Amino acid sequence: MATPEAEEFAALLRELKDRSGRSYGVLAGKLHVSTSTLHRYCNGDAVPTEYAPVERLARLCGATPEELVEIHRRWILADAARKRGRAEVPQEEPQEVLQGAPQEESPDVAGEDPAPDAPAPAPARGPKPGRRRVAIAAAAVVALATVAVSAAFVNGSGSDGGKRTGSAGAVKPSASASASASVSASRSASASASASGPSASPSASRTASTPAENERPPLTVDVRPYTWLDPCSQNYVVDRPPGQVPPPPSEQGARGWVTALGGVPAGDVLIDLSAQSTGKDTVLLQALHVRVVETSEPLKWNAYGMGVGCGGEVRPQSQDINLDAARPRPVPVAGVQGDKTIPATDFPYKVATGDPQVLKVTAHTNNRHVRWYLELEWSSGDRSGTLRIDDRGQPFATSALTRRPAYDYPLGGSDWIPRAADGD
Repeated sequence: MATPEAEEFAALLRELKDRSGRSYGVLAGKLHVSTSTLHRYCNGDAVPTEYAPVERLARLCGATPEELVEIHRRWILADAARKRGRAEVPQEEPQEVLQGAPQEESPDVAGEDPAPDAPAPAPARGPKPGRRRVAIAAAAVVALATVAVSAAFVNGSGSDGGKRTGSAGAVKPSASASASASVSASRSASASASASGPSASPSASRTASTPAENERPPLTVDVRPYTWLDPCSQNYVVDRPPGQVPPPPSEQGARGWVTALGGVPAGDVLIDLSAQSTGKDTVLLQALHVRVVETSEPLKWNAYGMGVGCGGEVRPQSQDINLDAARPRPVPVAGVQGDKTIPATDFPYKVATGDPQVLKVTAHTNNRHVRWYLELEWSSGDRSGTLRIDDRGQPFATSALTRRPAYDYPLGGSDWIPRAADGD
């Protein structure tokens, strides 16, 4: 059953599709999806897991800049609702099992009836006193082990806890926030233990979980680093000759293509950030900082363009970063779409429930190979913190495109060909 968010998202998709005058088959072919899949998107029966095909569909249908912002906002809400619904399913199934099915359905193998006149099973005997003491002792050991594991997860020392922290859209709490949560947890545990004695260990662990819960940021940020300005704008450098490089991917397949080849974005990059509040309180995005991990000479690899022959100037309103600067920092710049200018905006931004904030970050270098990440400062009421924004736990990487052998893959062609120099 479609969620209200999915229905609102689908309604705008249908409006754009109908206005374009193109059939589902034509649009599906340009998006490289099946006609039935596009039908499901427009009916609200399914929500795309990536935003790239949504933006491409909107552009194919002639969406205005305002409509592009609105369709992005609705997709974020629909995708979040889809993820919430999927997360709730595993929690419901065990409850049904625990409540129990009707007695006649579970004990027997399907298609077989119980043997007639079967003798009633003998009543179960209670455990002997000695065994009972052993069972109680074993249960106590299991309970203490469970409490210890829970405390390790809260303090960030468990291996599973570390993986979960790094999986939330490549957004991690800052080291200082993590450290303060651990210190608060340890102090609470020590205080409870000293007040109640050794037997108070379980209570101390439960007390330790409260500060860690409070340290959880009140927002999430979805990071999409493989976004293109248009189908012809992006270049990647790859340490392979043209004969060993497959044809260029679509935008949706860019991550897999680049990762498989060990490539790096070249020249200019565009990163989409979608911030959502996870609670009822409004969150302010106060500032964005650039942290450079490493700079070096540009990679001496071949450059490969993702498309040829695109026309029209498109530049989003964004926070622009010059990675060649001594201290790179985001600078708000106006956007351009055709003959229309989109005014620049700057921090702070507001994020509230049902009202996500979409930020575009552009970065570029002409002289270096740079590995870098971002830190987003936030505040909500009397709380504040910093989120690290990177590429699934790894720094972003960008290498200069200038003075590199460059190749393009013409539409309808079968090979990479050298790119003509400017003025040829």
